[in-house]
Amino acid sequence: MPTRKILIVNDEPAAARELVARLTVLGYDVAGICASGREVIDTVEHIESDVMLMSMALQGDMSGPDAAEEIRRRRPIPIIFTTADTDEASLRGAGITEPFGYVAKPFTDRELWMTIELALAKDDATRQIREMEERFFDVSIDMLCFLDFNGYFKRLNPAWERTLGFTRKELMSQPFIEFVHPDDRERTLAQNADVRSGGQALGFENRYRCKDGSYKWFLWNATPGISERTIYSVARDITARKLAEQERERLVRELQAALAEVRSLQEILPICSYCKKVRDDENYWHSVESYISQHTNTRFSHSICPSCFAKEVEPRYLKGDDE
Repeated sequence: MPTRKILIVNDEPAAARELVARLTVLGYDVAGICASGREVIDTVEHIESDVMLMSMALQGDMSGPDAAEEIRRRRPIPIIFTTADTDEASLRGAGITEPFGYVAKPFTDRELWMTIELALAKDDATRQIREMEERFFDVSIDMLCFLDFNGYFKRLNPAWERTLGFTRKELMSQPFIEFVHPDDRERTLAQNADVRSGGQALGFENRYRCKDGSYKWFLWNATPGISERTIYSVARDITARKLAEQERERLVRELQAALAEVRSLQEILPICSYCKKVRDDENYWHSVESYISQHTNTRFSHSICPSCFAKEVEPRYLKGDDE
């Protein structure tokens, strides 16, 4: 295994030289020495180191914990503080919550070695987990993301680029809501607020803009990380399903319209102007009595209406009397 490299951040030259000597004896290489928070922030990305050994108090307007917070945003490197203050509340207030995140002065070489090795072991384990996450992110067909509470994406997997056409850098450069369809923004922001307050999004649907100007439908599940101020989400492209649903709805509407038209046609009964027979659906002609008997439960009893009696029957009777 290659020799581990330690970057020293200490504003006291004598203390820094002592640390160099002790680390060398313990078998580590010293990657460099910085005296202030600004200096280490400017150089950390250009110095190859495995661990940073940082004093709590530094030159300039930036303390060790302040510098460490900025460094962690730029590079995931384990930072060990050297401090004379071992009060738990003070350390926690400075953002130091882990037992191997600091070493209290005065410390022995063994304490220094153990603290460094514990930090390295944790960093190795974290790196392995991160590499597994990266592989999982890379192969997922769904879109995975970490959304900061400030409304910007913190992390996206390659599926976003394949689905929307934007690069991840482009997607992370603007508030997420800028990519949401204008008609979906109000309810999307309401759902986002609910998740940030501790709720969850389960089966939430909205539309996202593609680079070519078109939109795709997403199905979301999301849960918050309150302490990290991050929303962890997975989205699935359901555009094909939505289009199929829209096509099905269109076909149903057309079918319903066709059935309504058929019903309207069925209400029109063709009847001969001369013999008064009616035509059925198979183009056969029937008497009114026959047609109604076949298509309903109606049965006929024959009689004579007053008009026909006066016009047809009564003249016959009168004619008979004359004869």
